[in-house]
Amino acid sequence: MMTSSIACDASDATPGADKTLLRRALLATRRSISPACRQDWDAELGRRVIAWAALWAETHPDGVLGVYWPIRGEPDLRPAYAELAARGMQLALPVVVDNHSPLRFVSWRPGEAMAKDGFGVAIPASDVATAPQALLIPCVGFNRHKIRLGYGGGFYDRTLAPLPRPQAIGIAYSCALVEFDGAAHDIALDAVITEAANL
Repeated sequence: MMTSSIACDASDATPGADKTLLRRALLATRRSISPACRQDWDAELGRRVIAWAALWAETHPDGVLGVYWPIRGEPDLRPAYAELAARGMQLALPVVVDNHSPLRFVSWRPGEAMAKDGFGVAIPASDVATAPQALLIPCVGFNRHKIRLGYGGGFYDRTLAPLPRPQAIGIAYSCALVEFDGAAHDIALDAVITEAANL
């Protein structure tokens, strides 16, 4: 049960807001979340992701779920990943190929050996490529139209551009919900899961 809340500083959160400033404000807000609150929110997010994944698996019994390794204060769902793997779900982690390519996904099970990529992010050492049918995508921010604000590198935009694309599920804390205009290349997420609601 959530007992704490944090309101985003919405001073820059207007439809025409500069995304660099908005991103900076949202990251500052995320950094300000207390460890105890973060632990509670991550646990609730994990429960919601497990519940969503159980329903998804009913129609994708052999499906691969692309997950993410948390960086920069992103929600930490690693305990949920362990639960999903224990239930037999196939997981994969993203690997950056270069600054202009879609992400490449590599099969992964919690507990397997990891390496670091050029950005210092943990990636599977095994390097067995796979193609997920659904992705959990961390969001710096998102709007009510389920448009995601990321770090600005465009990696997920390029990953979701080709058709058919995987189902895209945004993962964020509820304080990351802000108003901003999407760009022409933005692809709406299929859903967003936060510690407070599923959108």
